[in-house]
Amino acid sequence: MNNFELNKILGAVLVALLAAKVFDITGSSLVAPVIKLKKDVLVVAIPEGGAAGHAAKEKEIGPITPLLATANIANGEKSFKKCMQCHVIEKDKPHGIGPSLWGIVGRAIASLGDYAYSSSLKEKASAVWDVEALNHFIHNPRKFAKGTKMTFMGIETDQERADLIAYLQKAAH
Repeated sequence: MNNFELNKILGAVLVALLAAKVFDITGSSLVAPVIKLKKDVLVVAIPEGGAAGHAAKEKEIGPITPLLATANIANGEKSFKKCMQCHVIEKDKPHGIGPSLWGIVGRAIASLGDYAYSSSLKEKASAVWDVEALNHFIHNPRKFAKGTKMTFMGIETDQERADLIAYLQKAAH
């Protein structure tokens, strides 16, 4: 074997190693590496504000009726955009992922026969969606109806909930 053949073989090996390193760096930047842990662990995301922020969300909320007098319907319509991923508010439009919210204020809970409600809401079927029930549900749906299918985390601020409820009342008329 002459030197020219030996150089070609060494060059090919070096190019292959260089290509492997480039692919390794590129692949690592595109895909997060899997980290093997010694023990099984559960990673819990702590909301902004730490544990104190979570405790604040669990606080009892006051009545919403006084805030409805100063509610801003335009702001409520903007807040409703969060709901539009799953709900509709037009009268004759079919349900989305969630039930239609047209005429929700004053309607019995879980009363639309053509929608499959969760059992937790069906248990509350004797109650009515008045402004206070809506206030509690919109604040924390999972606390209001444990086991609800609704994945929305809720609206924390009282004024935003009042604006949204005022919009729901107006939109149905």
